[in-house]
Amino acid sequence: MYQPRNFDHLLGTPGFSDALLKNHFTLYQGYVANTNKLLEFLSSKEAGTLEYAELQRRFGWEWNGMRLHELYFGNMSKTPTQLGKESELSKNIEKEWGSFGMWEKDFKSMGAMRGIGWIVLYQDKAAGRFFNVWVNEHDAGHLAGAVPLLVMDVFEHAYISDYGLKRADYIEAFMKAIDWESAEKRCG
Repeated sequence: MYQPRNFDHLLGTPGFSDALLKNHFTLYQGYVANTNKLLEFLSSKEAGTLEYAELQRRFGWEWNGMRLHELYFGNMSKTPTQLGKESELSKNIEKEWGSFGMWEKDFKSMGAMRGIGWIVLYQDKAAGRFFNVWVNEHDAGHLAGAVPLLVMDVFEHAYISDYGLKRADYIEAFMKAIDWESAEKRCG
């Protein structure tokens, strides 16, 4: 059984009301609960049945909802850290985009695109490449084998109660709350 992680240390993060964060934590806890329920149901169902197939299809949605939220909350801090200019991640961002500023412009512009989903800075270890990727919903758009280094939630629940339709303001608040040390630890 998976246990929800406690992210209460994020309460008080500038740019994010405690009410928004608590609601978001509750939503995340639902993904953990549903992941556990699906695992339980799947263990009791016969493979090859229609019910089993549909539960298997749903599993990726719940699992990714759980893990993406853990990565998202895990790369935020109320005392954010800066990306060190000499860090491997910084060097790779500069190599891939030309400068940190160009990477940031790309990441933020993807977050501002119409629609719901996630923006993920991925590392493809096999080719030594880095990509900003739009992940639609939770289960469509992931780069197979790539490692998510930085995750930003752009579903309305992540910002609308604090920012209304001003997603760009939410994106700015998120960028100011990044714990780059967490992203660097995911890089390898």
